[in-house]
Order: sequence, then structure tokens, then C-alpha cells
Amino acid sequence: MTAVVTSHARRRGIRGAAALVCGALAAGGLAAAGVSTLRPEAASASSHREAPLISGQPQYDNTDVYAFVSPDRPDTTTIVADWSPFEEPAGGPTFYPFPEDAQYDVHIDSDGDAQGDLLYRWTFDTRTKNGDTFLYNTGQVTSLDDPDLNVTQTYDIDLLRLKDQKVVSTKKIANDLPVAPSHVGKASMPDYGKLRDQAVRKLPGGTTAFAGQADDPFFLDLRVFDLLYGGDLSEVGRDTLAGYNVNTVALQVPSAELRQSEKQPVVGVWSTTQRKNAAGKWTQVSRLGAPLVNEVVVPMKDKDKFNASSPWNDADFLPYVTKPELPRLIESIYKIKAPKEPRKDLVSVFLTGVKDLNQPPGVRPAEALRLNTAVKPAASPKRLGVLDGDNAGYPNGRRLADDVVDISLQVVEGELVGQKNDLGDAVDTNDQAFGKSFPYVALPTAGSRGPVAGKGTTARDALVGGARPLGATGSSGSDDTVLIASAAAGGAGVLLVACGLLWWRRTRVTAGGA
Repeated sequence: MTAVVTSHARRRGIRGAAALVCGALAAGGLAAAGVSTLRPEAASASSHREAPLISGQPQYDNTDVYAFVSPDRPDTTTIVADWSPFEEPAGGPTFYPFPEDAQYDVHIDSDGDAQGDLLYRWTFDTRTKNGDTFLYNTGQVTSLDDPDLNVTQTYDIDLLRLKDQKVVSTKKIANDLPVAPSHVGKASMPDYGKLRDQAVRKLPGGTTAFAGQADDPFFLDLRVFDLLYGGDLSEVGRDTLAGYNVNTVALQVPSAELRQSEKQPVVGVWSTTQRKNAAGKWTQVSRLGAPLVNEVVVPMKDKDKFNASSPWNDADFLPYVTKPELPRLIESIYKIKAPKEPRKDLVSVFLTGVKDLNQPPGVRPAEALRLNTAVKPAASPKRLGVLDGDNAGYPNGRRLADDVVDISLQVVEGELVGQKNDLGDAVDTNDQAFGKSFPYVALPTAGSRGPVAGKGTTARDALVGGARPLGATGSSGSDDTVLIASAAAGGAGVLLVACGLLWWRRTRVTAGGA
């Protein structure tokens, strides 16, 4: 009988302690929730998170690919590829390294047969100077070799030549180049532009390379996934990606090295990510060529399959292009009549290239960016590209400033088959201006992008936890209340945990004595 009573007493003690611990954690959680609501930064569903599996692996998720004839070096082609969507600039202390167990690949098809002829592969290595600190940088960073930059990365680029999807040669074209670090903030990196410039490296043969963090160049209103802007196009116009960064690799290569010949100047471009699994084998987990294909063309059941597939097998996905879901959704919500099927016009945009512009002879339909490297850069680029008479823009490759959302919406709704329309999301430009020279992408948003208190003020006193002194007035008074309440709740949580554990120990002693 005594044993039974002791067992019950112990279980009651455990349950009681658990309840108090849970209560404490709940109090702390509510406090944290209260603080987080002061600066809401969370984004809604993203076109960058295009498939179920890869959405949980952001470091390996390729967000966008760009390929265009370089505006300031028209004998070269620039390729930009981005990974790791929605990088919150202040997301330290680890920030956003390139993964070491990944191969970032950019594929070039120079003859239109949906097989890569060239493959540029980026791999990364990480070094930490001082493992006894939590700091990404231990002081102000003024150069890439600054001893205060605690965590540094380097990368290699290998050029693989292929025949019938088999590697015939491998050449290392870049070795141990520095990666531009994550932009920690103004105090840590007062001249980030200088750091970025130091990460731009010239390689033999007229090639230039860059790897590092950048402002996300994609601009759009992602509320499209909230039932196509909630059935009210008057509510569009917010660039959901403004203020977020991505990890970028960029390469500027003489066009003659990419294309088959001057007579056949069209190249297909796509990217993939391979990740090393537990068995040490490489597995393809992401794939991207033309924008928005896997996001809004491929249905949920085949999204992961698409990410693991090769363009050679894209006939598997052809019905989703010829009979797309999006126009039918737009018709049901906005009563805009969907164009007739099958959609051969979409096949030319997404799978083959446009005849007499960027369609190679004998092309095999496959999803890729197709760029005619013989089309010179436009003196005055137009954001709607080919739709607006600018043949140097999307879908002939993709420039950073091309408004691919508006272009795609108008094409999907029949712009190329006589159903003229002006559909768009009212986000026409990126939140940051692009550069005029390589790597063209905008500098990343800094972690300390908010206002900083001036000297002599009491608004932010580190000794009192960032709260105003009691009785102070100002616009942030409600914030102080939440911060004080959060601290109180956190303290109460610690006390509850301590009391719970003490009570449990006493109960065990009493029960054991019985």
C-alpha cells in the first residue's frame, strides 16, 4: 500500500511541477509574443517557397535565376543566381552562410537539346577564427581579411564540360575566393560597399565572379497567393520582398564561351542545388530556370518531382503548360475569360523560346531561361521586355529589372494570342536601385536599418534594458509597457519554475519517507 501511495505522490509531484513549468514557459512565450508584435516583419506565403520539401531547406532553395547580355560589356553574358529566401537582415548571430554540404550549379545548354553542355559549380568552405565567442564579428570590419571578421567563407568554381549528360572534363576556374559577408549592420560594417567591391574578382579569360549577400532583386506583391489578391486588384502594390536579402552568386563570362557559335547564339540557362545526404551521395533538391513555373504552373503533387528532375524529362510536365490552372482561377474570381486551350503560346515562352528571337533550331521543349546572346542590350530598357518591344528583356533571358510578374500575368491571360490586357500587381520596380556594373545586384539591407538614438538621450539606455525611465513620455510609451510587462512575465516564469522544482523535491522526500 505504501508503494502505491508513493507512486501516486510522485506522479502528482511530477504533474504539478510540469504544470508549473508549462505555465512559466507559457508566460515567457506570451511575453515574447508581446515583444514581437512591436515590429511585425513576418511575410506571407512566398513564391520563393515553391515546393513542400525545399521550403524547409532555405539554404538550398534557389529563388531566382537571371541571364542577360551585360549592359556595360556587351561581349559578355552575366548570370546571377540567388538562394535562401527571406533573409531577415538582423538574423544573427549565425546570420546566413552558404552551406558547405551543397553544390550550387548553373547549367548552360548551347544547342537546344535540353542537356547541359557546360556546368558551373560553386562549393563553399567556412572558417571561424575564435570559437569561444558568439560574435560573427568581434569588432568593426573594414576589409574582407579584417581579423575582426570572425566567420569567413571562401568558394571554388569548377567548370564541367558534358556530352550526353556525362562529364567529359573538369577545370577549376576559381579557387579559394572570398565571400562577401552578411551585412551585420552599420556599427559592424560602416562601409559595406567597400567589402562587396573586394569580393568582386577577375578570373583568367575575361570572366568575373562574385559571391555574397545581396538585396533580393525579385519584386512582387505576394498576396497573389491569398486567392489572387482577395478578388480585389485595387489592393495590390506592396513589394513583399522589400527589406529582405538573399545569398547571391554571379558570373560574367565572354558570350563566345557559352554559345555554340555566332550562327547559333541562343543558350538555355537553369540552376540546380545538390545536397549531400547521410550516405555521402549528392541528391538534387532544387531546380529553377524561368520564373514562376514551379510556383504557379506545376501542381502540388509534382512540385518536389520537378525540383528533382532534369529539363530532358520536361515532357512529363507539358500538360500543365498547355492547360494551365491560373487562367481558370482568374476567370472564376475576376470573370476575365481564359484563353482557349491548348496554350501553344505558353509553350514558346516557357519551353522552347520565341520563334525568330530566342528559339534554337531543333529545340527540345524544356523549362529554361533562353537567351539570345546576339541581341544587344537596350539603350532604354523597358520593364515589360519583349511585350513592350524591348527584345533584350524577358522572356529573352531575364534582366534584374524585368517585371516578370506583370509580363507573366499578361501572357497567361492571352497577350500573345490577341487577348490584350494590362494585368499586374502594381509593383513595377525593386525597392533598391540596381548597379550599373557587375555584379549589378543591390547592396543587402543592413541589420541595423532602423533609427539610432542620438547622444545624450535616454530613450535607449542599455542599463535599463532599452526601456524608458519610469514616467517618461513619448510615442513609444506603449512599447515600454510591453517591454516592462515582458520582463515581469519572464521573471515570474523563472520563479514559477524554481517553486515548481522545489515543491517536487519536497514531495519526493515526503513520499519517500512514507
